[in-house]
Amino acid sequence: MSSQRFDQARPFVTLGVVVAVWLVLPTIVKSFVRVSFFELEAPVEVAASYARDLQEYWSLRLHSNSELIEAGRDLARLNAAYELRIQENAALRGEVERLESLMRLPTFIDFRSEPARVVRRDFSGWWQRLIIRKGRNFQIAVGSPVVFTGGVVGRIVEVHAYTSVVELISSPNVRLAAVIEGDDRPISYQGGDNRSFAPPQGVANFVPLEIVATPNLPRRLVTSGFGGVFPPGFTIGYLVNTPRSDDGLFKVGEVELDPRLSSITEVTVLVPLNPE
Repeated sequence: MSSQRFDQARPFVTLGVVVAVWLVLPTIVKSFVRVSFFELEAPVEVAASYARDLQEYWSLRLHSNSELIEAGRDLARLNAAYELRIQENAALRGEVERLESLMRLPTFIDFRSEPARVVRRDFSGWWQRLIIRKGRNFQIAVGSPVVFTGGVVGRIVEVHAYTSVVELISSPNVRLAAVIEGDDRPISYQGGDNRSFAPPQGVANFVPLEIVATPNLPRRLVTSGFGGVFPPGFTIGYLVNTPRSDDGLFKVGEVELDPRLSSITEVTVLVPLNPE
């Protein structure tokens, strides 16, 4: 009877021994084991990502000619719109450079745009992270901002040989200097306490008292450019609620983030050309 009980309890005893050994290991050994495991696991996840891309490619090949023609027309319209935006952007950039020269203002840090596919998502309450398919092999740097068509995605927090980890803007560990569109007073943004499968949200601190935002009349929150991490003008989210804080000096606003963060498949990393 005692041997049978020991056999039943053996998995729990083994688990307890492993946990005890892990707790007494030095921090440097834990870090080495964690990084080594990540590097060994990365090729499997990257290969699965390429397999999904291949599956999507062959699924698109099954579409009829009429569907492809219609998609081509839509793409041509988008290309025409983007070409117009590129021309407008070039004109605005020239005007900014002219004003900077006249006023002797320092230019903003230039970035190199590096597109990357998303390998895996982790939206648990602890992590709020993405893993992308580029790392040191593309000179990705820790701290680089990550954006997409909807605005800010997050920032790079870990760089490995072929992959990088992005901490999402919805994570409580992310803080940004922001401004409300049309207002130059700085506001502090921080990721919220987001639950799994819930719409991503954040918190805006130090909102001026006269700023009013409601779900029917939201206010766009953008990066201010302060701190030198994110360039100015990128969308963070929309301020949808501004209750008064306890001290009565400022408001604490609720920020609604882009819902596409939960299904994003490709991002752009802004790698500084001059990291210093």
